[in-house]
Amino acid sequence: MAQFTRIEVFQKMKETGLVPLYYNADIEICKKVIKACYDGGARLFEFTSRGDFAHHVFTDLMHYTTKELPGMILGVGSVTDAAAASLYMLLGANFIVTPVLREDIAIVCNRRKVLWSPGCGSLTEIAKAEELGCEIVKLFPGDIYGPNFVKSALAPQPWTAIMPTGGVSPNEKNLSSWFQAGVTCVGMGSQLISHEIIKNQEYIVLTNQVKNTLAIIQKIRK
Repeated sequence: MAQFTRIEVFQKMKETGLVPLYYNADIEICKKVIKACYDGGARLFEFTSRGDFAHHVFTDLMHYTTKELPGMILGVGSVTDAAAASLYMLLGANFIVTPVLREDIAIVCNRRKVLWSPGCGSLTEIAKAEELGCEIVKLFPGDIYGPNFVKSALAPQPWTAIMPTGGVSPNEKNLSSWFQAGVTCVGMGSQLISHEIIKNQEYIVLTNQVKNTLAIIQKIRK
């Protein structure tokens, strides 16, 4: 069962502006990555479910996070159907992120009052997601649509909350383009948690990168 309500999760997304996302079949690596992000100030983390038996890794990661990282909101991404969403919610997922808009996932998440963020690529999909009770939509792939899409989408419906994933980098120029366009927060994977960091086990580098990214976001918002 989720430890955080959908409103608490959404508020934390608005507050911090950053959701790191990562997957590895090795639970020990996952623990080190989420701990590094936590030490850098991140309070949201998306475990991307992309491998066989990924739910086993998530279960261990949830136990670790609950015990060792108070206040960290752990959710699951790359969820493609209602059955998977239900499974992860039973394992404690605090939010569900999907690559596409699926009504079956909306129904099971709303039933448990768990935040869900569907991948949307048009104003019609965004409007449909909001009609289904979505608090924040995922713009995916972000590098295809870009900040101009966000700015244009918010013109007729400024109440919409958007989180781009893909095409987001931890530098001031890139982050400025997104936040000045009006995004609520950004999702960041390999641009933040690089293969080099994992390969060389440079977790202090990841901690500093998360810290710097959060500082840049706060600076842009002022």
